[in-house]
Amino acid sequence: MIGFKSTLLSSISHSRASIPRNGVSSLSKLFTISHPKSKSEDSDRARLHEFIHGKCKSGKIDLHEAFHFFDYMIHMQPTPPMSSFGILFTALVKNKHYGDVISLQTRMNSLRLVPNFITLNILINCLCKMSRVGDGFVVFGALLRRGFNSDDATFTCLIKGLCMEGRIMEATRFLKKMISFGCRPDVVTFATLIHWLCRSDNTIVVLQLHEQVVNGNSKYSVTCKPNVVWYGSIIDGPCKDGFINKAKELFLEMKGRGIHADAVIYTSRIHGLCCVGDWEEAKSLFIEMLNQGVHPTTVTFSELLDELCKSGKMDEANRLYKLMIQRGVQPNTYTYSILMDGNCLVGRIHDAEKLFVSMASMGCKPNVVSYSILIDGYCKNKKTDQAMNLYREMISKGIRPTVVSYNILLIGLFRAGRVGEARKTFDEMQSFDVAPNSSTFTTFIDGLCKNDCVQDALQFFHTLANSNFKLTIKIVNCLIDGLYKSGRIEMA
Repeated sequence: MIGFKSTLLSSISHSRASIPRNGVSSLSKLFTISHPKSKSEDSDRARLHEFIHGKCKSGKIDLHEAFHFFDYMIHMQPTPPMSSFGILFTALVKNKHYGDVISLQTRMNSLRLVPNFITLNILINCLCKMSRVGDGFVVFGALLRRGFNSDDATFTCLIKGLCMEGRIMEATRFLKKMISFGCRPDVVTFATLIHWLCRSDNTIVVLQLHEQVVNGNSKYSVTCKPNVVWYGSIIDGPCKDGFINKAKELFLEMKGRGIHADAVIYTSRIHGLCCVGDWEEAKSLFIEMLNQGVHPTTVTFSELLDELCKSGKMDEANRLYKLMIQRGVQPNTYTYSILMDGNCLVGRIHDAEKLFVSMASMGCKPNVVSYSILIDGYCKNKKTDQAMNLYREMISKGIRPTVVSYNILLIGLFRAGRVGEARKTFDEMQSFDVAPNSSTFTTFIDGLCKNDCVQDALQFFHTLANSNFKLTIKIVNCLIDGLYKSGRIEMA
């Protein structure tokens, strides 16, 4: 019990920052705040009942109001049942006020208000959400010492906490321990572990676990029926890793179990098919998705648009974009960037410009990728002035160019023979703290050579060679080519 109390008290320092400054701003104020004043004790209790069983259960609570009623509750005689505190904490968790819940439970402990199973579980959940799974296990130990029997929710929460900290194998081992405690992992527990295994690129492990648990021959001695979330994770992994046939096999298995695919699963499969260039199958799956009444998301449309644009099929892409708008699916900045890039690829720079302008009217703000795509389009279409204007606009709006943005500009400036501006842009790049990469140096040396500045390219090369930068074969080849073409055969 002493260890449990000291752990909770130590959490004050971690949680204090989450208490609102303009409300209850310190632990001392929490202890000294005056009681809520009302006309009568009955009306106070009525207001509390309305707050707990009305606002808290709906999840629509104000943080200051929550602190106000919590203070009232801990000073009531008799103290309200612990279930009322549980309802309040649950509402705070729904609004992601994890630190505040930890702080309030610390106060309860200091006042010797004994938590119940539900409030301890809520505390474990909050600690895990704040990447403090170690403290979560301390509370778990206190929960066991109090004689409570842990349930699936407790173990699932700790497993998720371990996964969030990247401790996937520990989470897997803890799952075995869960069974030794007499708990049977449910579909949520397995789905949680599978989701994080997939995120950590353990696709093979996930597929083995799925097969064992579903068929009841696993080392966990547990059979579990998967749900749509479970299948969403295990189908996404193979799709990203290029195991398209395995993803299809799992998809058919899921349908055979009577589980209907959602937009996430359809989108995962479409993404995988597009990655391997199987456009016809991706299109068929999209049509099936529509026929099944599953609504495509922005991500679904973006995946399909990306494949069409990369293939230069802009007429089809534009028709799909119109369908997207008709169905009320809102394009995002990524969607617009895909369409702009596709139009630039086929030389429709004017259409790319219109899309860039229309982004704002659709509530999307251009980002560095959007700007870089249009700058690249201008450069490739010999509109260097427009490219430089757009570059200046980007900087004026506080959007920081990347090394890719600068590489695009340098290629365009050298191609247009504007060597002086290219040098100036290279200097600006360093003043903006953007580190050049091997592509930058290759572009710079190649650009100087192609604009009859071979001696400058040679000097730059020697400076680079004497630095810590590791030269690439492309950089050397550019200089050799420039030396040969300028007649410096021996030096080449």
